[in-house]
Amino acid sequence: MSTDTSAPVQETKGAPVQPGAGSIGEAVREYLDRVRGGDIGSLSAVLGIVVLVIVFTALKPQLFADAGNFANILTQSTATIVIAMGLIFVLLLGEIDLSAGYNAGTSAAVLGITLTNHGWAWPWAVLACLATGATIGVTIGLLVALLKIPSFVVTLAYFLGLQGVLLLVIGNAGTIVIHDPTIQGLTSGHLSVAGSWAFLVITVALYAFVTFWSIRGRRRRHLPTPAMSVWASKVIVMLVVLAVPTYILCLDRGTNGIVIRGTPYVVPLVLVLLVVLTFLLRRTALGRHIYAVGGNAEAARRAGINVPGVKIFCFVMCGLLAAMAGIVLASRTFSVSPLTGGSTTLLYAVGAAVIGGTSLFGGRGNIKDAVLGGLVIGIIDNGISYITQQAGVVFVVTALVLLLAASVDALSRRRAVATGRA
Repeated sequence: MSTDTSAPVQETKGAPVQPGAGSIGEAVREYLDRVRGGDIGSLSAVLGIVVLVIVFTALKPQLFADAGNFANILTQSTATIVIAMGLIFVLLLGEIDLSAGYNAGTSAAVLGITLTNHGWAWPWAVLACLATGATIGVTIGLLVALLKIPSFVVTLAYFLGLQGVLLLVIGNAGTIVIHDPTIQGLTSGHLSVAGSWAFLVITVALYAFVTFWSIRGRRRRHLPTPAMSVWASKVIVMLVVLAVPTYILCLDRGTNGIVIRGTPYVVPLVLVLLVVLTFLLRRTALGRHIYAVGGNAEAARRAGINVPGVKIFCFVMCGLLAAMAGIVLASRTFSVSPLTGGSTTLLYAVGAAVIGGTSLFGGRGNIKDAVLGGLVIGIIDNGISYITQQAGVVFVVTALVLLLAASVDALSRRRAVATGRA
């Protein structure tokens, strides 16, 4: 249970002075103080992206620093990012879901069977796919929350079982081809140039409006608020951060005379999930309960929080998002096979969440960690492929980055405890 330690509101000539309304310099100093205190958030992932882009651009400027390759990185990273978003829900509890990859594959198989074998319309097939993922999540959550079986054991069993289900449904060498143009277009289609810039403007405008409205609300309640210069700086930074990739994606990346320009559809998909899931975790009572259970389950139970219900919900969200990733995987290859969701799918997703800044110890993490960590994984996988074709190099480099991220997490938690910020 947190206690409000805000300083009392001072008044000048009858008007309350807004506490915490500092300048940009004060905001920067406050952020640096948090970093020195062990609260580094996603800083390591952001620095990783910058360093990796600089290194690969310097080594292979003609291949890596290309508009087409940039779009490929975003498209190839989407499934990893979406699964990582689901894993963050269970990682916040200090749990794990080893079955998320094959949950995606099994749910994608349901999509393929209903679309190709039974001729369902794509909306109904997508609903069946999502229902499959959510149902798997429900059963895992019940076993973990009610029977108290460790999530590692339960999800390891599901990892093996769902792999078997996928083989039984599709066959050892079978493949279900996806012919539906809507599903295919999810990863192969893109917005127009005008639509890409319109999407950028709408996104930044919504961010500016929501954050400004939040500041107004906090000021009416005499709560600490940032200065308007800080708010404006954040809006400008967001505009620049989104404008640069939008400009690159609007360049012609087609070949053989085919013009391809615009933002891939998967980018709006990821941003919508980012906004919705971030709101759920940061702005709702359920989200606060998830962090409370991850921080101290017994204290949360004594505070009246339904701990089993929270755990079941988190595993359902993990299963649901895994099913969404299954749709993306099926869209990328226009098919579903026994390998869909297997191989390194789960490992990359877990790595993305941890590299992005989500703690393995529970209670700390954000949905944006999945996006940043997924981009780190995607850049490594893509960039090294231009330097060497040896898959072993990719695994070794990714493992080192993951180990570094886990070490940073452990050291930052130790620093946070030492400085009283934990």
